[in-house]
Amino acid sequence: MERLPLFFDVKGKRCVVVGGGEVALRKATLLARAGAKLHIVAPELDDEMASLCKREGAFVCPIEFQPCCLASATLVIAATDYLDVNTAVSDAAKALSIPVNVVDQPALCTFIVPAIVDRSPILVAISSGGASPILARSIKRLIETLLPARVDRLALLLRQLRDAIKGKIRGFDDRTRFWEKVLEGDIPELVYAGKEDEARKRILDEAKRASAARGEVYLVGAGPGDPELLTLKALRLMHKADVVLFDRLVSESILLKLRPDADKIFVGKQKSDHAVPQETINEMLVRLAREGKKVLRLKGGDPFIFGRGGEEIESLAAAGVDFQVVPGITAASGCATYAGIPLTHRDYSQSVRFLTGHIREGGVPLDWAMLAGEQQTLAFYMGLSGLQIICDELLAHGMDPSMPVAVIEQGTTREQKVSVANLVSIREQILVDEIKPPTLIIVGRVVSLREKLDWFRAP
Repeated sequence: MERLPLFFDVKGKRCVVVGGGEVALRKATLLARAGAKLHIVAPELDDEMASLCKREGAFVCPIEFQPCCLASATLVIAATDYLDVNTAVSDAAKALSIPVNVVDQPALCTFIVPAIVDRSPILVAISSGGASPILARSIKRLIETLLPARVDRLALLLRQLRDAIKGKIRGFDDRTRFWEKVLEGDIPELVYAGKEDEARKRILDEAKRASAARGEVYLVGAGPGDPELLTLKALRLMHKADVVLFDRLVSESILLKLRPDADKIFVGKQKSDHAVPQETINEMLVRLAREGKKVLRLKGGDPFIFGRGGEEIESLAAAGVDFQVVPGITAASGCATYAGIPLTHRDYSQSVRFLTGHIREGGVPLDWAMLAGEQQTLAFYMGLSGLQIICDELLAHGMDPSMPVAVIEQGTTREQKVSVANLVSIREQILVDEIKPPTLIIVGRVVSLREKLDWFRAP
């Protein structure tokens, strides 16, 4: 984060705008909307600026800028066409420790005026840090189309009811969950439809019935790594959770999407190193939910495909704990797609099998005779350490030695690496390419399409 976003209270405070033209007018108008006491410094004013000053009772100083013009100012905006004047304003403001913005010259600024979506008291500020104001304005237009027109009325209603609800629901966490329930239900739609009195009554009635909230567990698939592959429901629940238990396969960029104040507990497992045993994870989920918390169990890929999600919800169901399950894009689908390998293809593969590559008692216990057949794709999860065994078993059961194999490391992320060879040579190839876990292994004729279909370039 290059700059710290803040919302500045300037009501009744002296704010200086240096400049009398069109750009200065825009900034002065914004300050006036926020209730600032305007002080305009400019030898000449455009007609519209003069009208604004008259309407707002602004103090106008019709001179060239002087450092003394900044006396007692709360903030300063320089909006002239002259670099020397703008630089002088910036230097003088910085010397007095007054926040200063110089329009379109971020190097001279100590703060930047963002693009604003105003649904007061709801304000959304968008900034590109000066990199591209046009992009910020484009994002503003997008947000304006998404925000309901009467969201301001909803915010005002909630503000009016805050004290009443605080008196009825004492606990902070209980109030938080109460408001979340209100906003996730149909009450906002009543406000948007102009039925504010009905919405008010519904909220107060709900508060009378409110009791200590029951905890709940969200078992959520985070996908293979790219945060843009998260589902909308996954994102919504990630923002609700009080506590998050996450695996090692959940990427850092996805963890950044979590609610900042949520407690985060690492429970990841890897070969021969279980940070937290599965039984303990099951017990933690039950205990935290019984404490009334919203608990997010965040797993890489899909929780029901080699994610042990079934075991976890069995424990929750047995304990009578409420839970939801949100599917995620599984590694086979996501990693194969980003590697340019279709899992099925009319000419090469009419089925795909998801398989565990874990070594048990010196082998990988699978039906190798069935897997060695043609016209199918094999996707092995967690199989890097067993790659040689996988290849040897497939060869021993009659698979063509020239069968293409791909090993994908950290698929869908900017660290993605793909190693391609055949059953005989893939082991040596991954050593050359320095492939490391986590990986997905794909065996099948479809791998040969990668050369033509490789589309993803890590940013």
